[in-house]
Amino acid sequence: MSPMRIIILLLALAAAGGAAFLALQLSRPQVLTQTVTKDRTVVEEREVSEVAVLTVTRDFAVGETIDAADLKWSPWPRANVVEGYYVQTTLPASIKTLAGAVVKAALYRGEPVLPQKVVIKGQQGLLATMMSAEMRAVSIEISAESASGGFILPNDRVDLILTYQQKSEPEYGVRDRIIATTIISNVRVLAIDQNFATNEEGETARLGSTATIEVTPAEAELVAMSMSVGEVSLALRPLETSVSGTDRNPRTELLQGASDGLGGGIKIIRNGKASTAGVGGN
Repeated sequence: MSPMRIIILLLALAAAGGAAFLALQLSRPQVLTQTVTKDRTVVEEREVSEVAVLTVTRDFAVGETIDAADLKWSPWPRANVVEGYYVQTTLPASIKTLAGAVVKAALYRGEPVLPQKVVIKGQQGLLATMMSAEMRAVSIEISAESASGGFILPNDRVDLILTYQQKSEPEYGVRDRIIATTIISNVRVLAIDQNFATNEEGETARLGSTATIEVTPAEAELVAMSMSVGEVSLALRPLETSVSGTDRNPRTELLQGASDGLGGGIKIIRNGKASTAGVGGN
């Protein structure tokens, strides 16, 4: 056999052997090795420093009295303690101190108590603390007829209506008639009798004999004069028009005896002679 044929034969045998080896490898089952890496999460816990502060256990409206059972010490983050909070470590007798205090700004369940929101028993009266520095409190006698059937409550806003009888004065062109005029609008009611707020049951009506209202010094004079002249009634305003300190339109010109356009202003008859009500009267 020639050398060339021997070389070709060897190459053919080598190719056949390689093919057989490849076929054998492909026919074997493959084993896959997976490496799974699990991320380990490390949770860092930080210790939060806390103190016990005095909180209320229910909601409070203005005028309600706080009992000892309405207070409790609650954990509070030290970093969030506001100046004025009652802290147990510094004021341990706070529950006893605040028992009997009256609320002058609304408190809500779980809220820490602040001195600015309460009047402690024995301190200045609640009514004085509820008023602005430039305002005054004036009391008016009321009835169911003159106070919207008892549905006027503390913190409502009302218009004050003066009703009086004008005597006939022919020399002034004034005839005998009943006149009603609004003397002040949008007045805040501070209290009905001695109650500063509605009760816990959500009182819907209160028949009282006295309403205490918040007015300016000049308006207080106007109210006092009006009560001496006739009857003052309260007209309840709707909530959406009850804006503090706006649209009051006090008729303070009546204090000076100015004409109100209804026949010469308010006249008082004394010993058969007519005089104008107010400091500017005759």
